[in-house]
Amino acid sequence: MYNQINNFKRSATQFTFGSVTLAVVTLASLYLQTHFAATAFGYLLVILLFSLIGSFIASSALSVLAIAALAYYFAPPAFSLRIDDPQVLLVVVAFFTVSIVGTHLIGKIRQEREAARETAAELRRSTADLKDREKRWRAIFEHNPAMYVMIDETGTILNVNTFGATHLGYARSELIGQSVLRLFPEEDREFARTCIRTCLEDIGQSQTWDAQKVRKDGAVLWVRENAKAMLWADDKPVVLIACEDITEKRRTELALQRSEAHLAQAQELSHTGSFGWNVATGEVFWSKELFRIFQLDPKTIPSPQLVVERTHPEDRASVQQTIDRVMQDAQEFEHEYRLLLPDGSVKHIRAQARATTTASGEIEFVGAATDITVTKQVEQQLRRSEAYLAEAQHLSHTGSWSWDVHGVDFVYRSAEVNRLFGFDPQESLSIETIRSRIHPDDLPRLQEVQRLARDGKQNRFEYDFRILLPDGSMRHIHSVAHVVVGSDGNIGELIGTHMDVTEQYAARERLESTLAALRESEQRFRDYAETASDWLWETGPDHKVTHLSEHTSAAGILATGLLGLPRWDIACDLEDEPEKWQQHRARLEAHLPFRDLVYRAVNRMGSPIYVRTSGKPFFDVSGTFLGYRGVSTDITAVIRADQAEQELRKAQAELAHVTRVTTLGELTTSIAHEINQPLAAIISNADACLSWMGRKTPDLSAARSSVEWIIEDAIRASEVIRRVRALAKKGEIEMLPLDINDVVKDVIALVNRELVSHQVTLKTELTAALPAVLGDRIQLQQVIINLVMNGIEAMDAVTDRTRELVIQSSRDDMEHVQLAVTDSGVGIAENDADRVLDPFFTTKSSGLGMGLSICRSIVEAHGGRLSIVHKQGPGASFRFDLPLHKEVVS
Repeated sequence: MYNQINNFKRSATQFTFGSVTLAVVTLASLYLQTHFAATAFGYLLVILLFSLIGSFIASSALSVLAIAALAYYFAPPAFSLRIDDPQVLLVVVAFFTVSIVGTHLIGKIRQEREAARETAAELRRSTADLKDREKRWRAIFEHNPAMYVMIDETGTILNVNTFGATHLGYARSELIGQSVLRLFPEEDREFARTCIRTCLEDIGQSQTWDAQKVRKDGAVLWVRENAKAMLWADDKPVVLIACEDITEKRRTELALQRSEAHLAQAQELSHTGSFGWNVATGEVFWSKELFRIFQLDPKTIPSPQLVVERTHPEDRASVQQTIDRVMQDAQEFEHEYRLLLPDGSVKHIRAQARATTTASGEIEFVGAATDITVTKQVEQQLRRSEAYLAEAQHLSHTGSWSWDVHGVDFVYRSAEVNRLFGFDPQESLSIETIRSRIHPDDLPRLQEVQRLARDGKQNRFEYDFRILLPDGSMRHIHSVAHVVVGSDGNIGELIGTHMDVTEQYAARERLESTLAALRESEQRFRDYAETASDWLWETGPDHKVTHLSEHTSAAGILATGLLGLPRWDIACDLEDEPEKWQQHRARLEAHLPFRDLVYRAVNRMGSPIYVRTSGKPFFDVSGTFLGYRGVSTDITAVIRADQAEQELRKAQAELAHVTRVTTLGELTTSIAHEINQPLAAIISNADACLSWMGRKTPDLSAARSSVEWIIEDAIRASEVIRRVRALAKKGEIEMLPLDINDVVKDVIALVNRELVSHQVTLKTELTAALPAVLGDRIQLQQVIINLVMNGIEAMDAVTDRTRELVIQSSRDDMEHVQLAVTDSGVGIAENDADRVLDPFFTTKSSGLGMGLSICRSIVEAHGGRLSIVHKQGPGASFRFDLPLHKEVVS
């Protein structure tokens, strides 16, 4: 309606202004008396001009008005609408035709132009809208919290959104143009190729799969990929993949699966099955272990009735009553019953459950059923064992008991204990009643046992006492007991046995009188045999020598006149080692045996000798101490050999220390260089720190960085000084588990400058993860430094080839760690190869010939071996083998 009104207004305006213009042209033509054709042409221009406004009807009306004006004013006869002249009529017809056709054509052109303008405007709006939509969709694509990847048919990444690239740890530019397979673990790449081929074979069909993706930092993500292949503008297929991160979900699923597996394993190990029972719906759930306990197929639908059917006939009534009761009361329950299985076997079951309320208000039981067959069998065996034990105690006259050391009363006493003491099993005993049955002479001993047990001063007791029975008879009892510590850490009970040894005691008294003399003689020869002798001796109760082997005096082993003297008067080291003799005399006074006492004495010639002696006390039949018997050995040669060996080791250690100090002197330039480097860096960083702090606005961050560098360089210099001090230190050997590669690295740090100054190229071939060896770090450093310095010196004269030093570490098949130092120097003459490790042998004009000898001593002291390895080509190779630390081997 609005367009119609608008067109009408435009047509009216066109006709009005056109009519006015025609009137003006008519007046002008009348005034100028123009020719008919010229006026017609003027009218035609006006009509065509106003036809541009747009209304064909108005243009047609103007054409009719113009024809009327031509016919009335300019066509003869004038002022009449009649046209008599055929030529004029022809002009009028032609005028009308041209005006109508021209107006129509102009209208068409105008409409097409307006349509084209509207189309162009619409196109511009569409283009702007398309760009806006593309911008919005690109923003959505780039920042959507999901990973989008576009690949071609070869698997090359054409595009990836920013979120996806960032989530994988990459920039977009790092992924575009790369193979998508690099984002998958090596073992999953074939699976990825198969998935891409499936998409390309079924273009337009969505595909979904779960896969692992590898981030740039090596972390693994689980993703769910939705992919679809489509044809691109050039009809080439591409695959668009949307990835959802399901790592946490996957971990949760794996944790749940692991938890379920652990629960199933725990149920299997504990023979416990779980169940759930919804009373309202009758729905029952059984775990896998419960089906196994009931020997039912897991596909079987469980039910309470099924439990009743599997129950032993004697227990079915009680099981049915329990089921009926819990269905009415909805209370938790626990009961035991037996199963009668198809194979005829019987199982004992303990079932317990707890009632819970579901979200819908229904009662549901959750519980467990445990196979307690083994427990029941153990209980039966225990009852049987108790019966057997009671019978065995009666036959062996041995009773067991437990005594409360604080309450001073029996906690438990077996039937045999009651028989031994003459107690009534139902009788309530008082402490006075118990003490009345014990012989008065033995009561203090029993009270002492109780006191020691209560105070925790002794854990095990073995003692004898006598029982006085009401009929006047007496029993001899042998008792063995030990203390029991409660869960609170305090001693609560004394548990033991009483054995009736009355008959044995009587038999022993009868035998002792007849065997006394024989026992004394037998004991003497047994003591001699037990101590095995170089010479035998015997002392009396006063510890003075009463007997010596006859051969000691004849051979001159000991000085004469020793009989009647105590050992401490014979020894010559009483003042040198007073503590040893105090302990020895205390042991003798306690009548305890002793072994391997070493002391110094003199022989018949007055020369010092060393004696090792052992002895044990002996007693008569009544237990009276009679003295000691024993054996002694002359160990003078062994002691002197040990002293000589210690002196030799001390000399070797001194020589090794001197060698290390000498080597440090040779390495002074290298050490100074290693220390000057961090010191120079410290000075430079300190100046930089002052510069940062001296600015108008101090740069604290840069200053802090400089201070941190100063600390690092100071630590580095300190580490060099530590290594030098360790090498120069003179101390005891410290055998510790070591990584031989770490020892090599310490050495390289000390000799690096020497390598540079002698133009030697160092090559290391250190086997990683070598097992530990047991050794002294400083001594092993000395060995490696000596071998390295020898190699450097051996290459001083080499000018026709590269001076190369190789350090190799490895492990052989004999459980040894090997370290080899190989140079490309002048080598070792074949005649010298067998002597180069000997002391004082050297091929150097200024050498002492002790370096390699000391190295060999150090390696052999570590249980290893230093040797020369024959090699092809110039140079020499030294290798030492060290055994693995025993903890590594075991």
